[in-house]
Amino acid sequence: MADTFDVVVIGAGPGGYIAAIRAAQRGFSTACIDPGARADGKPAPGGTCTNVGCIPSKALLQSSENFEHAGHGFAQHGISVSGLAIDVATMLARKDKVVAQNNDGILFLLKKNKVAFHHGRGSFAGRDGDAWTIKVDGASAATLSARHVIVATGSAPRALPGAPFDGDRILDNAGALAIPAVPKRLGVVGAGVIGLEMGSVWRRLGAEVIVLEALPAFLGAADDAIAKEAQKAFAKQGLAIHTGATIGAVRKGKGGVTVEWTDAKGASQKSVVDRLIVSIGRVPHTEGLGADAVGLALDERGFVAVDADCRTNLPNVWAIGDVVRGPMLAHKAEEEGVAVAERIAGQKAHVDLETIPWVIYTAPEIAWVGKTEQELRSAGTPYRAGQFPFSINGRALGHGDTSGFVKMLAHQRTDEILGVHVINAHASELIAEAVVAMEFRAASEDIARIVHAHPTLSEAMHEAALAVDKRALNM
Repeated sequence: MADTFDVVVIGAGPGGYIAAIRAAQRGFSTACIDPGARADGKPAPGGTCTNVGCIPSKALLQSSENFEHAGHGFAQHGISVSGLAIDVATMLARKDKVVAQNNDGILFLLKKNKVAFHHGRGSFAGRDGDAWTIKVDGASAATLSARHVIVATGSAPRALPGAPFDGDRILDNAGALAIPAVPKRLGVVGAGVIGLEMGSVWRRLGAEVIVLEALPAFLGAADDAIAKEAQKAFAKQGLAIHTGATIGAVRKGKGGVTVEWTDAKGASQKSVVDRLIVSIGRVPHTEGLGADAVGLALDERGFVAVDADCRTNLPNVWAIGDVVRGPMLAHKAEEEGVAVAERIAGQKAHVDLETIPWVIYTAPEIAWVGKTEQELRSAGTPYRAGQFPFSINGRALGHGDTSGFVKMLAHQRTDEILGVHVINAHASELIAEAVVAMEFRAASEDIARIVHAHPTLSEAMHEAALAVDKRALNM
C-alpha cells in the first residue's frame, strides 16, 4: 500500500529540501526523498552543496585563509606569530562538523514543516490515474504516491576520459575536500569555481599548485577586466595557471600522477603531481531516476527537459536545479524550488535567470550579476561603464586589503543597470546590492543617489555608479 502525498520531492539538495518546505507551507502534504549518507549511515540531506560543495569548501577556505593571515598578514598589524603549523586532521574534522550541523539543520527544518523524509533513492515506478508512483530504495524503503513530483536530483562531477576518479590520487570535488595531508605538488584540471577554490585552499597551506585550463581565456564567463585582475592576483599568490592547455595521457605511479599536456603554443609538456583534482564541469544526475520507465524527456545533454516554469513533458512532474538548464548554482536551485511549489499552489511565481549572482570564493573573491562588457559589445548594446578601485576606499585601507574594484555597466540611453562586477575580499556580500537594483530595473543614478554609510566597502559601489556618469567624488 502506497503512502499518499500531494507532493513528492526526489532529492534534498538546496532546491529539493527548499521546494519541500515551501510546498508544506502552502498546505500540501509533502514527502522528500534523499539517499545521502554520512560515514555512520545517518542521513546527510543537502546534496552536493552541503556535503561536498559549497559548505565544506567554505569551511576549508576559511581555515586556510586564517593560516595564511597568521603567516603573512598579521605582521602589518604588529602581531607576531612563531611556530606556525597546520593540523590538517583538525581542519578536516572542523569541516566535517560544519557539514553535520547543516545536515541536522535540514532534517530539523523538514520535521518542523511536517515534511515526511525518506532516506533512500527515489525513482519513478509508474502512474495510477492522476497519481505518480515513486519507489524508495534504501534505509527508508517505501512506495509513495503523489499527484505532483518535483525532480531535484542534482549533478555529478565529470571525469577526464581515461582517468576515472579513484578518491586517492585523481580526485573530484569530494576528494579535494578530504586530502589527508598537504601535498607538495598539486595539479588542478579546470580553472572554474571548484578548481580555483580548491587550488587556493591547498596553495595557502603550502602546496605547489599548477592549474591547467583548456579554454584560451582565463575565467571566460567573467568580465574581461575582472578576469585580468584575478589572474594577476592569483599569479602573485603563486598559482601557476596555464590557459589553452590540452590534456593528453594521465598516468598514476609510485611518484604520483603524471599529466602530459600541450600548452597554448602547441608545445608538449609534462607535470608530475602528488594529487590531481579534476574540475572540468558537472553532468546532470538522472541515473536510477526511472526516466525511461515513464517517458520523462531528457535533452541532448542529458538534462531533464523543462519549460520556462520548470514543467517537464509529463503532467504534474517538475524539475529544478542542476538537473535542468541554467547555471548550476545552489541559490538558483532554491529559488526554482520555491517557484515550483508556488506554481503548484496556483501562484504566479517568477525566477529571472539573468539576475542570478555568481561568486567565486577565492582571495580576492569574485562576484558578478548581469552582462559583461564583452557581451554588451558583442550584442551591439550601447552602454556606459563606471569603475572604482578599493585602493582608495577608507574601509579597505583599514582592513589592509585594497585589492580589486567595482565595475558597473549601464545602458547608454536609459541608464538601466545591465551588469555589475566586483573583485574584492568581500565581493560575495557586496554583489547583493546590485542584484536588488537590477531586479527593480534600477538606473545607475538610483545607486548614485542612495546614501551609503561611511566608512564601508559598499561606498565603492556608490562611487562606481557615480563614475558611470563620470562624476566619481573620490577619484
